[in-house]
Amino acid sequence: MHPTLHRSPSHRSPGGAIGRIVAIALIVAAVAACGGKSPADQAQDELNAGLAADAAGNATDAATHYKACLALETTNKYCIFNLGVQAQNAGRALEAENDYRLALLQDPDFPSALYNLAILRVAAGSTQEGIELYQHLIQVDPNNASGHFNLGIALAATGDTVNGQNEINKGIQLNPALVAPDPLPGPSGSPAPSESPEATPAETPTPTKTPKPKAS
Repeated sequence: MHPTLHRSPSHRSPGGAIGRIVAIALIVAAVAACGGKSPADQAQDELNAGLAADAAGNATDAATHYKACLALETTNKYCIFNLGVQAQNAGRALEAENDYRLALLQDPDFPSALYNLAILRVAAGSTQEGIELYQHLIQVDPNNASGHFNLGIALAATGDTVNGQNEINKGIQLNPALVAPDPLPGPSGSPAPSESPEATPAETPTPTKTPKPKAS
């Protein structure tokens, strides 16, 4: 099962509520100590270093950088998410779930966290929660082919084969590379697909980074 890593869009997390004078003093001290870089810039550097380490196949170094990013910016959903992807790829499902839920606390509409958490919840037998997560995902990202496809598989597994087939068809229309299982999974006792679509999501694991703001 290969979840999707993430490259974070811009960091807009508010800082802690400290007195204005103290906050300014801390910022000045931090900038002086780090060659003029703000904590947000340092956090971005750590995220980028983590992404580079992940791309090079060095998960240990990547995790170190993601954690350093979070020490500077505790609400950075991308670093939280990327740690979740590492945990999921390593088979630590509960740790991954916790990271995805933390990322969703920062942004309840974070598509990749919704998608990966849905995969884990369905795999754990919580199919209804997985269905709700996929439904949320396609509200946020209506053209998410894997979201429609996996929602259809999950619905079919509950016995709702009509809506399930409709969602599978939508997913295939959006991404013709997706192939529906034959026969569709059904309630207990019905044949299950030989390979779960959740095990082969359309997207390959790629860390998330923050997109650069567009010039106005």
